[in-house]
Amino acid sequence: MTESTTTSTLVIPQLIVGLGNPEPKYEQTRHNIGFEAVDALARSWKITLSENRKFQGVFGEGSGLQGNKIRLLKPLTYMNRSGQAIRAATDWFKLPPESVLIIYDDMDLPVGRLRLRLSGSAGGHNGMKSAIAHLGTENFPRLRIGIGRSSTTPDSVSYVLGKFSPSETQVISEVLQLAIDAVELSIKQGVEKAMSLYNNRSVVISQ
Repeated sequence: MTESTTTSTLVIPQLIVGLGNPEPKYEQTRHNIGFEAVDALARSWKITLSENRKFQGVFGEGSGLQGNKIRLLKPLTYMNRSGQAIRAATDWFKLPPESVLIIYDDMDLPVGRLRLRLSGSAGGHNGMKSAIAHLGTENFPRLRIGIGRSSTTPDSVSYVLGKFSPSETQVISEVLQLAIDAVELSIKQGVEKAMSLYNNRSVVISQ
């Protein structure tokens, strides 16, 4: 009895979604770090991404690390309607919300940190508000990548739509590798295991 209970609570991602905005002017901005993470996963796993109109996004699928099917999605609906694309994919593949791992930017985390969670509120993030509304629950895993806050740019919109500084860009490339490692462990051993190993890791900005 205990064993089956443990097995049922193991959360293994089957669809990994990165949040961002689709136009070239948004490329490599802080708000698009979710897109960058999915691109990094696609390169690492050799999954080809291409536009999929049915899912209103850029999509790709391949074999996961255990030989299971793994899917990657970047919604092209703009951030505040991300949930439309996510719901289209989950409905098509008949996936439960808890098998969807969403990767996005977080101003409350400093650059160099990431945080995995099994559930939670949107925390003011419009992409997550849309995801929660369309999935009908907050109970799905998410990986937040820290973008920090600016002391010189009080307007948060200008800040999140700005690009990382050269020193931050170096850190972000290392954080994206951490994100790949955390996602891979989530697929192999469940999100909780990855949380215990990666939520305390940090990459330091060198002066």
